[in-house]
Amino acid sequence: MSAPTLAGSRPSVPRPLPPLTGPSARRLFLDERGAATAEYAIATMAAVAFAGLLVVIMRSDEVRGILTDLVRRALTVQ
Repeated sequence: MSAPTLAGSRPSVPRPLPPLTGPSARRLFLDERGAATAEYAIATMAAVAFAGLLVVIMRSDEVRGILTDLVRRALTVQ
């Protein structure tokens, strides 16, 4: 299926990219726009993965028993 066009207009044809040499290549590779956004996305994905791992660990009977015992000992008055 082709993209709709206005009556009487031709579909746009992509122009070839200019070669990346010298200053234009240096400028492109040193441009850091969007880097912070990518870093936030990676950090968010790592946090979600870590949270998922914690949920799996916390659901195990052994860990649940350890935490229950810890809370009981903390609340016991001696």
